[in-house]
Amino acid sequence: MKPIFLFLSIVLIFANCQPVPENDFELQEGDLLFQDSDCGAFCDAIEAVTQGVDGYDFSHVGLVMKSDDGTLKVMEAITKGVVLTELDSFLNRSFDKNDQPKVIVGRLKSEYMDLVPDAIQFIHSKMDATYDFVFNIENDSFYCSELIHLAFEAANNQTPIFDAPPMTFKSPDTDSTFAIWVDYFNDINQPIPEGEVGLNPGSMSRSPYISIVHKYGEPVIGD
Repeated sequence: MKPIFLFLSIVLIFANCQPVPENDFELQEGDLLFQDSDCGAFCDAIEAVTQGVDGYDFSHVGLVMKSDDGTLKVMEAITKGVVLTELDSFLNRSFDKNDQPKVIVGRLKSEYMDLVPDAIQFIHSKMDATYDFVFNIENDSFYCSELIHLAFEAANNQTPIFDAPPMTFKSPDTDSTFAIWVDYFNDINQPIPEGEVGLNPGSMSRSPYISIVHKYGEPVIGD
């Protein structure tokens, strides 16, 4: 069983900012793209355990970088590994009821923007890395939020700017492990890493180090 996107777990601190109006917004290198992906039961399970900023559901995150020709692309970890993705391809993965991308933009606050070049360089150095199917922050494979967390940690002299709390694979309603995760970890013959350190796009979107500066569309608001 191979899901389209897998990314994991739990809670952080609240930060809020009014998004920039559409006609005034320009995407910048270093912006974080928080995405409400439509990948079925896996995304549903990810989104259930941690709400994003303003209650939005997020199951994926990528980092904007600028190519030598000035083109903006997205650095991300997906099941193919750590890749560079065309911006349009990223934005066109999931849409709201108005056919707008279910993506909001987080931007590091001005006092932390100097971390961006080194974070991007870190990800460039990992472009051959595989996807972290077991969600182990200690190995040299990466899932989406883990990649970005470790990139900014490296850029900040090994001091993290995103919290990495214990992961959970359990439904908050029943305290039972989601069936999709039981099947997934059985299929790859690995124990469920309940309680191990990890990251989740939802919690990252609430980081006090970033401001939400734009909404392309309207992600789903969780229960």
